[in-house]
Amino acid sequence: MLWHAISPSYGYVKAAHDIVRNPKLSSDAKILITYVQGLPERRAGMALSDHAKRLGIKGRAYQKAKEQLKGCGFVHEWRRQGEGGLWVTDQLFSNVPLTDHEARRLRDANAQVAPGDQYPTVGDPGARSIGGYQPEVEEREKNFSHPPSEAPAAEPAEPAEPAESAEPLESAEPAEPVARAPEVVEAERVLLSLRHASPQLHLGVREARTLSGAAADWLRRGVKAAELRLALVSELPVDGVRSAFGFVRHRLVQKLPEEPAYAPAVRPHVPCEGGGPEHVFRPRADETVCPTCARAEAWEAHEAKWPRSRPGEDFEEPDRLPWRERVAAVLEKDAGER
Repeated sequence: MLWHAISPSYGYVKAAHDIVRNPKLSSDAKILITYVQGLPERRAGMALSDHAKRLGIKGRAYQKAKEQLKGCGFVHEWRRQGEGGLWVTDQLFSNVPLTDHEARRLRDANAQVAPGDQYPTVGDPGARSIGGYQPEVEEREKNFSHPPSEAPAAEPAEPAEPAESAEPLESAEPAEPVARAPEVVEAERVLLSLRHASPQLHLGVREARTLSGAAADWLRRGVKAAELRLALVSELPVDGVRSAFGFVRHRLVQKLPEEPAYAPAVRPHVPCEGGGPEHVFRPRADETVCPTCARAEAWEAHEAKWPRSRPGEDFEEPDRLPWRERVAAVLEKDAGER
């Protein structure tokens, strides 16, 4: 019996359903990605266009297939300036879709030179030197292999006699909460809400309170709370934020907007001298009555000067006729005048 078979691992290429059933990829793009993923490693350094020429995909057909692969995340390209000022195009091909960030990390990982690819050191390997290490601080005391579990208790010191001129100690009372400006309170609330926009900017209560003074400067310069939050969470580093406290502090200092050219003075609230229940309002000039009470007083003065006419006791309201009868009466009157 004669038997001939091709090993599946050598003679076949597996194509994922995400590639075969992808409606955004043409037949040339699917054939190209299937061909490249089955190549050996020694041919990985060739450009994608060289592989396409072997398959007969040239010109506009190749450009269209590459654009489709780049749009779906299978091909990524970067241009860089190499040695001698020449521009080089790096291509990354994968059989699974990758984002730009994932492709860059994979490129940087593959760009590191392996230990076997480095040139060996000139000369024969020598023996490793032993000793010769000088400690930074010389320890002259006796060393123990295991430190004691507990430090020896120190002898209680005798209480020192208070000086005659010393003032009596104040009684320990809880300190009253210090009133903070409304801008500082709102800025702290904005800093604590950054965690909902980006988990990388998760600040603690103490961290937010420390940075609330710098964030309040933004609000004093006319920046709204939503604009401050957007300025802190937008355009985060691609590699992630290492320290949320340091990143937010740097942005608050470096991106602080300029002071407005004209800042209108805000007058304090004053009590209203008008009638009704006691209330306060913010005046625009030197007025002492709020706009609501001023309108009510003006209307009372108008009615006192020009009272509204009221019907007398013998006034009888006319009967209300339907609109059809009123129209008929008007037409009859017009016909009589003619």
